[in-house]
Amino acid sequence: MLEARNLSFSYGDKQVFRNVNLSVAPGGITVLIGPSGTGKTTLLRCLALLEPAQSGEIQVDDEIFSYPWPQGKAFVPPWPKLTTVFQQLFLWPHMTLRQNILLPVSRRKTGDINAELENLIDAFDMRDFIDNYPNEASLGQRQRVALARALMLEPRYLLLDEITSALDVEQIAKILSYLKTLRGKNIGIFIITHLLGFARHAADRVVFMADGEIAESGGPDILRNPQSERLGQFLSVIAAAS
Repeated sequence: MLEARNLSFSYGDKQVFRNVNLSVAPGGITVLIGPSGTGKTTLLRCLALLEPAQSGEIQVDDEIFSYPWPQGKAFVPPWPKLTTVFQQLFLWPHMTLRQNILLPVSRRKTGDINAELENLIDAFDMRDFIDNYPNEASLGQRQRVALARALMLEPRYLLLDEITSALDVEQIAKILSYLKTLRGKNIGIFIITHLLGFARHAADRVVFMADGEIAESGGPDILRNPQSERLGQFLSVIAAAS
């Protein structure tokens, strides 16, 4: 289990989020939604152990990371067991997309790397552009490559920040279908998205964050029948803008 307990984060005097509790179960998909600027990406960075929180703790299976981090204590993050794909994607511009995927796993000892890549190329429809450079690919194509690169690392927990934001409906459906198959591999997935339809179809659990707090969480049915006034307001605004 990947868990955050009473996690709080500030930039100087600005409180970004406070006392956040959430969990990502192996073999499950947790989706985080909420208005812009409420701290969702910062929370993801804390869960990925890339940003130290001011207080609280994160547990990754049997490892606990407590904050504030004790001075002098070695910090050994559980990467790539815990792997993240950010909106910025961070592809190396001087390498082809295929090389971008293969470089992080060049020393991996397990599995047939080339066969796994071929499977992902077919699953994500990357055959026509896999040997292009990033500047020769669309944002949606680069998103698929970044996701494939993360999957090649064989993570136990996969954290995704708006990974479908530039994809068309057909590609979103393919990515959704593939992510669902990862449940069978006992991979826990945490997704930030602004696409409520994607959230409804993908999530085992939906978490709604607003004003730096978890305002409501539950099954995907909360997107049709919210229990909190704040989530109801958020869904009404989204519906009015659709």
